[in-house]
Amino acid sequence: MRDLPKCGEFYRDFQRRPYQIVSVAEHQLTGELLVIYQALYDEFKVYAGTPDSFLSEEEYAKYSDAARKYRFEKMTIGEKTSERAALEKPLFQEEAFLRPQAAAAERQAGSNDKMMEFFDTDDFDTRYNILVSMRDSITDTQINNMAVVLDVVIPEGDLDDRYEQLKTCLRTRQRYESCRLR
Repeated sequence: MRDLPKCGEFYRDFQRRPYQIVSVAEHQLTGELLVIYQALYDEFKVYAGTPDSFLSEEEYAKYSDAARKYRFEKMTIGEKTSERAALEKPLFQEEAFLRPQAAAAERQAGSNDKMMEFFDTDDFDTRYNILVSMRDSITDTQINNMAVVLDVVIPEGDLDDRYEQLKTCLRTRQRYESCRLR
């Protein structure tokens, strides 16, 4: 039997599509081991399967165009496909493609910097500009935190609606409280 996959390793299926091992988990009731893996293409879906099925040989009768012997085979970063070998380009060129979680963490770090800037300033113009700059990446938690700083309540609901409510609140404060004596 082949070695059990480990968290963070990369595999390629018999059709040469890349996957990353998220974890090897144990089913809470049956104790059965499950390989949790994420596709690194299309919708980045997450799948679970037994180690036996993950590491099994592929049925060539079922898939006559299969490029590999096994259903999944381990790969290394920078491994070249036969099509790309002539171009001498690695299979994975961008960190965002390699590790969606790392890219998300990087975006989150930038977002955290903006949040800290939002918390540290008393200027409503600056806060408004920060909020507008976060439009495409803002989360419900960030809206809640910003609302607390502004001492307002933004009701739960659609993220876009909550964003607009917070923006309206900031615009109102910007207009009426910026020249008020404190």
